[in-house]
Amino acid sequence: MDQKEASLDYFIMAAEPSADLHGAELVKELREIEPNCRIASVSGPKMRELDTEVILPMEKLLAMGFIDIISAMPRLVFIFYKLLHTILKLNPKVCIFIDYPGFNLRLERALKKRGYKGKLIHYVSPTVWAWSKGRIPMMAENLDHLLTIFPFESKCYAHTPLKVSYVGNPLVHKVKSHLPKKTFASARRISLFPGSRQKEIERNLPQQIKALESLESSGWDFALSISSEKYRPLIEKIVSKSALKIELIEPKDSYDLMQNTYLAIATSGTVTLELALHNVPTVVTFAVRPIDLFIVRRILKIDLPFYCIVNIIQNEEVFPELFGPNLSINKLSYYVTRFLSNEKAKESCCQKLEELRAGLESDHPAKKAAKIISSEVHVK
Repeated sequence: MDQKEASLDYFIMAAEPSADLHGAELVKELREIEPNCRIASVSGPKMRELDTEVILPMEKLLAMGFIDIISAMPRLVFIFYKLLHTILKLNPKVCIFIDYPGFNLRLERALKKRGYKGKLIHYVSPTVWAWSKGRIPMMAENLDHLLTIFPFESKCYAHTPLKVSYVGNPLVHKVKSHLPKKTFASARRISLFPGSRQKEIERNLPQQIKALESLESSGWDFALSISSEKYRPLIEKIVSKSALKIELIEPKDSYDLMQNTYLAIATSGTVTLELALHNVPTVVTFAVRPIDLFIVRRILKIDLPFYCIVNIIQNEEVFPELFGPNLSINKLSYYVTRFLSNEKAKESCCQKLEELRAGLESDHPAKKAAKIISSEVHVK
């Protein structure tokens, strides 16, 4: 192997948009620590704007998630072994795999089996606290370090020798650093966050709107955050079936809306944590078909006390959550009305949100992650 190949410092695997964002921040921080470090990557547009040697565009792997998995398998296997061979040839001092556990955990194990001697670091823990606990022994056997974005996750690995570090949640830094752009005349507003996928919107939004119709003449303003412009026609169609006047807010203005929202109704997902960090009491919905519920509970064996990430972090009901068979227009209306009419219920929720924010506070996550990763280069 020539000197150029032997001098690679870091390989970063970012195979999906969220990982690309994490990776871009990480590259910037690594360059602050080691300006001349050499970084190779599987990366998306954010990381490709920076100085890394692109082994494979993220989009080559992203396509796999949107076509039939059976027909995609031969190409997926080809890419897997091509990456394995390339990483072994480049022989980086440290490999960082960001999220994407189905693919990355297998690649980490394959590297270990093939005799890779550098450090293997996984950034963003798989949701082993919800399902696939069988991944824990494999991770403990193959990884040198796991970097988590939720403080409770380290408990999942406490019985293993795996080194685990909580680096902070990127959303905390993102929310704190947001500079408002859109202004609202009033904060007397109830806002809807119906989801980031078509099926989520179709199943949740009609019920969310119905639950608010009794408040039409109550003096409240209503707004809806569009997660992606491609869903605007679908949302407009659903909204048009109600007499409720709802202002549609562009994706880029979602944080400005949160800063001017008294109460939210949101489909379960990352947005609930963003609302929590904005101190917005929220009622969480997650409409699930009976067949999906059967698969989740009977086949995947996922039966958690909470499904909303805010409640999972705090291990208590901070946000009322209406999941599957518990979701109805009457129940949703009840929790909305309780927050609007019971000041103590709202104050209690906001107090718990303050505790959540305090528990997630940390230095800039990417900066902390970069320091840990850089230090691994010098660990013998």
